[in-house]
Amino acid sequence: MKTNDIANIRLVNQQIAKTKFKTPKELVSWMGAMQAQDFIMAKWAIGTRLPGSKETLIEEAVNKGEILRTHVLRPTWHFVSSEDIRWMLELTATHIKSGIRSRHKHLGLTEAAIKKSNRIIEKALSGGKHLTREEIMSEFKKAKVDVSENRSSHFLMMAELDGLICSGKIKNRKQSYALLEDRVPKTKSLKREEALAYLAERYFISHGPATLNDFVWWSGLPVSDARKAIEMVKASFVSEMINDREYWFTDSNNLSKKFSESIHLLPAYDEFLISYRDRDASLSLVDNKKAVSNNGIFRPVILINGQVKGIWKRTTKNSKVIVEINFFKPQKKVAQQKVKKAAMKISLFLNKKVEVIFNPV
Repeated sequence: MKTNDIANIRLVNQQIAKTKFKTPKELVSWMGAMQAQDFIMAKWAIGTRLPGSKETLIEEAVNKGEILRTHVLRPTWHFVSSEDIRWMLELTATHIKSGIRSRHKHLGLTEAAIKKSNRIIEKALSGGKHLTREEIMSEFKKAKVDVSENRSSHFLMMAELDGLICSGKIKNRKQSYALLEDRVPKTKSLKREEALAYLAERYFISHGPATLNDFVWWSGLPVSDARKAIEMVKASFVSEMINDREYWFTDSNNLSKKFSESIHLLPAYDEFLISYRDRDASLSLVDNKKAVSNNGIFRPVILINGQVKGIWKRTTKNSKVIVEINFFKPQKKVAQQKVKKAAMKISLFLNKKVEVIFNPV
């Protein structure tokens, strides 16, 4: 297997080249978890893997509680399916909390303060209510809770990590929160070893070929736990050394041979890039700083045959979406035409007219 094969097989396993799924829940479940701090872009991350789908399909899945947006794995938002949220939180929440303990100490967020905020949030959301962040902030204000220095974000994140709340229905185009017990019936807990193995299996099936370091980064797990997880599932995978790295993947060497030419406009923070510690199979070191900022902002990228060839951005104006294309290097007209065709998928997804602008290189 060569370096280019890594990118091509990932395109297949991540359901970008072709998908076998029909619903957001099926897709998110296959992926295990999909980073989603940019909600608008996260919807497109699902949409681009479900050809012909519309934004309303993803929003409907959110409203029904089939997929949920919460803090899990690393300390950021992810989409997870309703069947996975509880065992994933049980597996990763403690480790995430330990990673933000020093920040909480700096902010003076004691255990008592967090318990108080949880009580306020639980009372506000009781009775099946779905409240926006602003509405919950109003409850904090009534209770004279100090939410300065972004303390409110930490209160909400801790409530998510404690399994108290998760994403609710979309209200007036805004995210909301609801009680987890109202959204997802309690399920049988998994033993820790079971959960570790399940997470590793899900990751390498949907994201492979990938390394131990990639899995550590994506899962947020300690290296020792990640090693243990791989040991438990490695019989189901094959491994190969490429450039002094050991990659784990399903027996899918033939997948790259079936790969055909493709062009995709992937959203910011897409799993195709962000779920790996080492991204050089698709993004060169020279171009990395153009696609990923120094402070870790992942820009929307133009993917040609598994390789990042530029970035794009969209601007919505009433019934029209303007898509600006910025190639890293000059491209032939045929490539521009194919990129323009790929941008038309956004038109279908958003149900808006799309105007494509190619900025000079």
